[in-house]
Amino acid sequence: MSAIEVTGLVKQYRHQRALDQLSFNVPEGSIFGFLGPNGAGKTTTIRILLGLAHADAGSAAVLGADVLADPGQVAAQVGFLPDVPSFYPWMRAPEYLRFCASLFNLPSSTASRRVDLLLELAGLQGVDTPIGGYSRGMKQRLGVAQALINSPRLLILDEPTSALDPIGRHQVLSLIAALRGSTTVFFSTHILSDVERVCDHVLVLASGRAIAADRTEALRARYGGSQKLQLDLVEQRAALPEALVGERWLTDLQPSGEGWLIDVVDMATAQHRLPAIIAGQGWGLRRLEPVEASLEDAFVHLIQKENGS
Repeated sequence: MSAIEVTGLVKQYRHQRALDQLSFNVPEGSIFGFLGPNGAGKTTTIRILLGLAHADAGSAAVLGADVLADPGQVAAQVGFLPDVPSFYPWMRAPEYLRFCASLFNLPSSTASRRVDLLLELAGLQGVDTPIGGYSRGMKQRLGVAQALINSPRLLILDEPTSALDPIGRHQVLSLIAALRGSTTVFFSTHILSDVERVCDHVLVLASGRAIAADRTEALRARYGGSQKLQLDLVEQRAALPEALVGERWLTDLQPSGEGWLIDVVDMATAQHRLPAIIAGQGWGLRRLEPVEASLEDAFVHLIQKENGS
C-alpha cells in the first residue's frame, strides 16, 4: 500500500504554476526524501496533502483516503512538523507534549507513557528548561516529538534541518533514522546530504514537476554522471596528466587530497590501463578504487538537464 498517492496534481497561483501535473507514490514504511530547490513546490504539495490548500486539478490520497474531498479523514493518523515550528515558550517539554496529547483526546495513562517515550527518543528527558530557552536543534527535536504524540502512521516533515548547525542537524537526523520501519516519513528538504543519510526513496522536484523518483541508491547510480576513480600514488606526481594524454577512456582529471580524482567512460579499461601506465613510469601505486556517485552528482545532473544547461 502507498502511504501517499498523488496523480496529476496542479496548483496555480495567479501567473505562476506551483504544481504542474505532479504524480508520485510514497511506499508505506519508507523514509521518503522530497527533494528540490527552493521554490520547487515542496511546501505547496505538503499544504495540499494536509488539507491546508486546495488543488486546482488532480487527485491525492493519504493512507488510502481522498484528502482533496475530505482531508479530515486521516488527520488523527498524520503527524506534521512545519519548517519553523512555534511553541509556548513558558512551557516545559513534558507539559507541552501532554498538551498536544490532549488535543487528540488521549487517555492520561496513554499520554504519560508516550510523553516519557518521546522525551527519551528526542533526547530531552530530564531537561527542565522552559522551551523558550531551547536551542534551535532542541526545538526541532521537540517538534518531531510532538508530531509523534498521536503515534501517526505518516509523519510529514517540512525542511526540519534547514536552519540547524551541524550538531543540531545530526541530532534531528538521528531521531528521524530511529523511526525507520515504525512510521512512514515524508521528508521535504533541499539539503542533499540529509536525504542521502536517512532516506531510502527519493523524488526530485523542479518547477512543480517530478523529474526523477526511485530508491536512493538507484537514483544515485542512474543519474550520478560519469564514473570516477580515486588514484593515489606513493609520491605525488605532477606529470600524471601528461602520462595519460591520448587515453580515450579518460574524460577528466583533478587533484583530490593526496592523489587524483579521475572521470572515466570505461571503468574496466581504466582499471586495467592505469596500473600498467603507473608501472611503466616507475611510480608506486598506493590506491586505485571506484568512487561512488553522490546524490549531489545526480541532483545537479537532473536540474541542469531540466534547465537545459
